[in-house]
Amino acid sequence: MVATAPVENATRRSRAGRPARREGAAKARGVPYIQRNIPTYDVLSEENLVKIEGVADRILAEVGIEFRDDPEALEHWKRAGAKVEGPLVRFEPGMLREIVSTAPAEFTQHARDPDRNVRIGGRNVVFSPAYGSPFVMDLDKGRRYGTLEDFRNFIKLAQSSPWLHHSGGTICEPVDVPVNKRHLDMVYSHIKYSDRAFMGSITAEERAEDSIDMARILFGTDFVDRNCVILGNVNVNSPLVWDGTMTKSLRAYARANQAAVIVPFILGGAMGPVTNAGAIAQSYAETLAGCALTQLERKGAPVIFGNFLSSMSLRSGSPTFGTPEPAIGSMVVGQLARRLNLPLRCAGNFSNSKLPDGQAMQEGLMSMLSAVHCGANFILHSAGFLDGLLSMSYEKFVMDTDLCGALHSYLAGVTVDDNTLAMDAFLQVGPGSHFLGCDHTMRNYQTAFWDSALSDNEPFEKWSEEGGSTDMATRANAAWKKTLAEYEAPPLDEAIDEALCDYVTRKKAAMADAWY
Repeated sequence: MVATAPVENATRRSRAGRPARREGAAKARGVPYIQRNIPTYDVLSEENLVKIEGVADRILAEVGIEFRDDPEALEHWKRAGAKVEGPLVRFEPGMLREIVSTAPAEFTQHARDPDRNVRIGGRNVVFSPAYGSPFVMDLDKGRRYGTLEDFRNFIKLAQSSPWLHHSGGTICEPVDVPVNKRHLDMVYSHIKYSDRAFMGSITAEERAEDSIDMARILFGTDFVDRNCVILGNVNVNSPLVWDGTMTKSLRAYARANQAAVIVPFILGGAMGPVTNAGAIAQSYAETLAGCALTQLERKGAPVIFGNFLSSMSLRSGSPTFGTPEPAIGSMVVGQLARRLNLPLRCAGNFSNSKLPDGQAMQEGLMSMLSAVHCGANFILHSAGFLDGLLSMSYEKFVMDTDLCGALHSYLAGVTVDDNTLAMDAFLQVGPGSHFLGCDHTMRNYQTAFWDSALSDNEPFEKWSEEGGSTDMATRANAAWKKTLAEYEAPPLDEAIDEALCDYVTRKKAAMADAWY
């Protein structure tokens, strides 16, 4: 579907005056995305990378992947020369790598504020909130099902943070809205309450198309056909199955020249081998097939090579997150994605903790550093992930965005120039004195170090007497409430807002509520 003529007219009417209205948008600006100044961390040799690719080729050629309930996907594979037997598709070694060579190594996802456009691929890093939790939690009300109000609150928190770059997608499930209609409210909320880039629905082909149509209302049909403005995060049904719900949505995004993020979720020992190398080979095969399908749908469409490795407790069968094996596995996934010359989504701030506590931050930091060092370009799950992704935590969200601020400085690396070498400071201070009041310190003190918004660095006595002996989670509780109280929505052109509301109203009126 395409936008209607009235929508197109509303879009055109709003263009001329939009830049002036954007100037007063969000208080927190920050940088639109990070350009990394530290190298990626390569852990495997060329020989071992070739071995993993070889096993992936054997999986694709000898075992194959099933593509269920999507006849058009099977026709694509037949035309491309794959061996198709019912839903099972087998691929000759190297075939998929050749097909994905037409996908761009980097692309821009446009935001409604052009100053917030993000560049995905290459040396660029984009932080995005966590995605997909049915529950939310905070220190006041505990754990509960997410609502549309919660969903909008998290968009507002993301919009207000200078350390995130993207509005995300299904930050939490608004379960108070019917399943077949909630995507309309979610996409509208991203557009209304944020001026950053965002993600659309993938739970059905028509919902993916609705998401893209709403992006056309915002940006204009011609602009959307030429530029990426929305992402769709699609998951493999591991092991080795692509179901029609996902492939139809994947193809809808690619057909519209929008980026699909291709992500297998492999729980080692359940949906894949317990050994890292085998799980990586499986995920490589599954992701490569999805990326290739986007190019068969529309050659040159942007696509992101995704990965989600996880482990499990082999004593209980429970999933585990933030553990060392998936973290080091992410390093290898990064090497493989760079060999394909594709943008990468990998790892994030993962935790299985049920509270925003030491376990949460330990596990989150291990997995987040793996995302940073493996070269991930789009880091979904950068903030809020708790309870094995079953819950979005208000407190952990702001704790994680604080960590993202630290990672901005970490990824900036070390600048070496006349100012940073500080020879003038050594000449001024000399032996045995201090640098506190020297000219060099005074010139640089405001920008020399990253300053946490949540950490307490005061002496114990002052912390005890004045801070009420609070921990970080308690301080985060106060911080998210203050942020929401001070939030100001970025202005949205009235004609576009009216057109979006009309679209949502008409779509909802055309179908009965469905709760499954």
